Amino acid sequence: MAKKEELVPMVNWIYDLMLWVMSILIDLFFREVHPRGSWKIPRRGPVLFVAAPHANQFVDPLILMRVVRTEARRRIAFLIAEKSMRQRPIGDFARAAGAVPVGRAMDSTKPGKGMIYLPDPTNDPTLVRGIGTQFDKEAEVGGLLVLPLFEGNSASADILEIHGPEEVRMKKEFNGEAALKQLTGKGEVKGEHKLDGMITDGDAGDFQGTKYKVAPKIDQSKVYDAVFHRLNDGGCVGIFPEGGSHDRTELLPLKAGVAIMALGSLAANPDSGLRIVPCGMNYFHAHRFRSRAVVEFGTPMEVPKELVDMYRSGERREAIKQLLTTIYQALVAVTVTSPDYDTLMLIQAVRRLYNPKGKRLPLPKIVELNRRLVQGYVHYKDDPRIVSLKKSVNSYNKQLWLLGVRDHQVEYAKFSVAEVVFTLVYRLGKLAVMSVFTLPGLVLFAPIFAASKIISIRKSRSALAASTVKLQGRDVMATWKLLVSLGLAPLLYATYTGFLTWWTYRNRVQGYISTWIPLWTVATTSMIVFPTITFAALRFGETGMDILKSLPPLVLSLNPTSANTLVKLRETRATLSAQVTEIINTLGPEMFPDFDATRVVSDPFRDGAIEPLTPKSPRSASYFRPTSPTADASVGAGSATLPCNESFHNLSNVGLFASRPPSRSRSRSGSGAGLSGLSGMSKLSTVDSKEGQTELSRQLRESMKRRGHTRRTKSEGSSGGWSFAESEGSGRGTPGSEEAGKKDV
Repeated sequence: MAKKEELVPMVNWIYDLMLWVMSILIDLFFREVHPRGSWKIPRRGPVLFVAAPHANQFVDPLILMRVVRTEARRRIAFLIAEKSMRQRPIGDFARAAGAVPVGRAMDSTKPGKGMIYLPDPTNDPTLVRGIGTQFDKEAEVGGLLVLPLFEGNSASADILEIHGPEEVRMKKEFNGEAALKQLTGKGEVKGEHKLDGMITDGDAGDFQGTKYKVAPKIDQSKVYDAVFHRLNDGGCVGIFPEGGSHDRTELLPLKAGVAIMALGSLAANPDSGLRIVPCGMNYFHAHRFRSRAVVEFGTPMEVPKELVDMYRSGERREAIKQLLTTIYQALVAVTVTSPDYDTLMLIQAVRRLYNPKGKRLPLPKIVELNRRLVQGYVHYKDDPRIVSLKKSVNSYNKQLWLLGVRDHQVEYAKFSVAEVVFTLVYRLGKLAVMSVFTLPGLVLFAPIFAASKIISIRKSRSALAASTVKLQGRDVMATWKLLVSLGLAPLLYATYTGFLTWWTYRNRVQGYISTWIPLWTVATTSMIVFPTITFAALRFGETGMDILKSLPPLVLSLNPTSANTLVKLRETRATLSAQVTEIINTLGPEMFPDFDATRVVSDPFRDGAIEPLTPKSPRSASYFRPTSPTADASVGAGSATLPCNESFHNLSNVGLFASRPPSRSRSRSGSGAGLSGLSGMSKLSTVDSKEGQTELSRQLRESMKRRGHTRRTKSEGSSGGWSFAESEGSGRGTPGSEEAGKKDV
């Protein structure tokens, strides 16, 4: 393959510098970003990273770039919309990272004249006619006809032929019932998107068609050449195959470009060893400040030689279709998708009820459990047992909402009045102390908070108006919050520093600063102190917010009326938990053959239930941390109240601000104790023989049983203590690194 110059060459040191700067913001915005399965990333050779869902616009590639750079020491050149490349400062950062600009037809849409409709949707669904249209002037073969957003969906189709100013033929029919309603004016759709009757020019009646937009054909040859060049050189390319960011709960249909890139690269260089790595971007409230995320990497895929041969021989459409199906299934395996938002909320509630002992699950296990629960619900949603359980769970959630409490706070109902009063007074005092440390930084950074909130809302509204797939435009909010902070924070701190320096020069801050202190010392110290105060306020304020959220159920427990309601709600929760566990234990083995062998949550209603451990990579940390009754009594270097981004060495690991000890130290001690049963094997024993492998497997199983029994005993022994009240899903028992290999469920 002839050498092609990259559109935007990557400069390694600029890439690393830009990523380091943006990583600081990611650490501040997200409470935790956890990579799972990063050991699967190939350390050499060409790799095509395929990531979904694209729920956080420009934050998604930053997180993925950082994880891959940290865990695998590799750099990724992402594809970015050419429209975004023209925006500052986004385009500047993208060029620094060697991003490849991609022109998108949807970014160049223009309103078309007249109205369009389907004259014969049953027998000829690809024929489109217009009323007052100018297809011969406005449209072009290979371009698009785009329908307006309707019922939360927008359809488009490629133009195959232009028959005149008022008639075109599409390559395929418009997809979806909403599109057929728009193009026919008929509300009922029967069969597989077929409608009864035929609309003609003479009997169209009151229906006058629908408005539409036209998009030009985009030449992507330069983009493919740039991608082929980088892959041929053994580099990494990243792409979000859905075609754009969105805030939906399900994956969008994948664009053909990702398959063309893989097949085209292998067709030109069959021996390149290209592999495709699916990446799941799983967020817990992606647009919210201090939320959490899990980046899961699937098993690298090699494109079958048969598909490459089909692509070479001219059967490109079929080869692309088959590869897209394979990639889609691989993405489904590493993401949590649901039909709608209500279903996702139901699954979250069921997941909490399925863990009645309140064991703190690490983020990867939460993601895996949610994924399997969604699959099971979609498969059995019409089962009478599931329908009844759904009604009960929704009723329970409504009661929680009316009382203003969270699911994990229902347990407060079992404590005495004296315990409630003591804890309430203690936490109010703790909250007062936190406020002292939080208010200075909050006041200093208030202009940034206000500006980022206002600008991100405006940007989300404009993005929603310009999009055909977004629901609320939340996918752009985190991006603009970070960009506003990046741009205004240095300016704000410089203003504070300049004002303090001027005040010192004028009257030594009313005499509080000695005359022997030079002005340059004041300026230098201010540039360090002001950001430090803000960061300290962030850490203390985060703990304070968790305490504040824990107060309402304590107050309710002091009221006899509401306390009785909490007691009844606790009984309801226990009943629901038993029902959920019974149904999952009944239907789970039918859905997943390995259900009993590899549980995420042990069955508390089954005697001798043991939660198995999964093998970990050499860099991994202990997945479980015993919770003591006093674990939440302190704040500071040794406190366990806040999870930090342990996957990265960031500012939160500094002793002053660290929310708990590094997890790797826990991993070494915990792992050593847990595998003490392997002392029967010498350090240099080999397991090459079948007998050696059998003996090792037997001792591993026995050791894991003993370790599970020890953890279960400790958990039961500490269950009577007070647990710190956190926001939903804060995941206090957070792991330090990813699992190594097999699924947890």
